[in-house]
Amino acid sequence: MQIRKIRESDARAFLHLQKGLDRETTFMLLEPGERKESVAETVQRIREILAADNSTLLLAEDRGELVGFLAAFGGRVRRNGHVVSLVVGIRQAWTGRGIGTRLLEAVEAWARQQGIHRMELTVMTHNERALALYQKAGFQIEGTRRDALRVENTYVDEYDMSKLLVEERGNVEQNG
Repeated sequence: MQIRKIRESDARAFLHLQKGLDRETTFMLLEPGERKESVAETVQRIREILAADNSTLLLAEDRGELVGFLAAFGGRVRRNGHVVSLVVGIRQAWTGRGIGTRLLEAVEAWARQQGIHRMELTVMTHNERALALYQKAGFQIEGTRRDALRVENTYVDEYDMSKLLVEERGNVEQNG
């Protein structure tokens, strides 16, 4: 099992991974068939992520097959540039093998190197496995987004969760 940064050449396999996740779990945002992005559009999205200092996309690869990912999208303006929003997806057949833990450890190491202060994510309140993973990694629940999603004609609550990488608060020195 290897955790690595995405490359442009991964676009087709990454799109296949995302579509597979859309089909096999209701815990991802998009429903089966809803993802309309082409391989060329995926390449462009990867380029944009790789060009940003405060964004990254990590892949979990097992014997040449992509089995999971963690995307960290950085804020786009000065006031939120220190924040990354995370999206995690792991194929069901590979859950429970420590991949989520390894992805979160890798993104945290990257975030600290980039000077990121806050990592945040949302998780459906009934996704107990993911909730346990995030709490084990040091994320805390900040609030509940009631009826945030509609999944299979049922409204679902989400937790807002975050992890601060630097415990000090207050004034920070700004560059530029």
